[in-house]
Amino acid sequence: MSVCIKRRFRSGIIVCILFTACCISAGARERIGEPSVGSSDTIVKEKQTVETLSPVLLTHADSMSISMKDSREVRKPHDWTTWKPDPKRALWLALVLPGAGQIYNRKYWKLPIVYGGFVGCAYAIRWNNQMYHDYSQAYMDIMDDDPTTQSYNKFLHLGATITPSNMAQYQTVFKKRKDRYRRYRDLSIFTLIGVYALSVIDAYVDASLSEFDISEDLSLRVEPTVINATDGRSLMRSNGIGIHCSLTF
Repeated sequence: MSVCIKRRFRSGIIVCILFTACCISAGARERIGEPSVGSSDTIVKEKQTVETLSPVLLTHADSMSISMKDSREVRKPHDWTTWKPDPKRALWLALVLPGAGQIYNRKYWKLPIVYGGFVGCAYAIRWNNQMYHDYSQAYMDIMDDDPTTQSYNKFLHLGATITPSNMAQYQTVFKKRKDRYRRYRDLSIFTLIGVYALSVIDAYVDASLSEFDISEDLSLRVEPTVINATDGRSLMRSNGIGIHCSLTF
């Protein structure tokens, strides 16, 4: 009896093992033969991504080819007849470097006037300053009692000498000349500043007026007219005849 039970138990175990092996082999065949749902979705998404990116790549390639064509094209020369200066840029250039605003506005004929004014004022400042120092030293020498300091003698005329009788007169003369050359020096400095300011204003105004449109009908009209003198202040005054001038631009 126990032998039969053992045989049945062994046969049952063998049947279970065979059934399990058959199930495993059938599942493996299904995985190999049929694609899964997840894998098919992945393939479809990849195809859509490639189809979406392909126009972008083509567009980028087209843009690169267009830019290369544009770079190969020869640039047309700039038409300077239609060029108009910027007033702010002309102002800043004139402030930084005198005459640069006139160069920017292409008014080269103004450069000799601007730089001539600066050179003339600089020379006047230097010369008047030198004369002021010379007369100042001569005035200090004539005012002291030291006989070794006689720098004022180079300003005297030939044969002229300073004596106690004319000492006060020469002292007044040297003092007036000292003050005069000091005023001339200061005036030359202010003139230099004025030339600088005029060069800046000229550069800005010239650039601003470059866009000023003058009408082709530029004319001056002069005609006689009757002037009404009745302005309410005097009823006895009569009308008069005058000339009326009108400028069209």
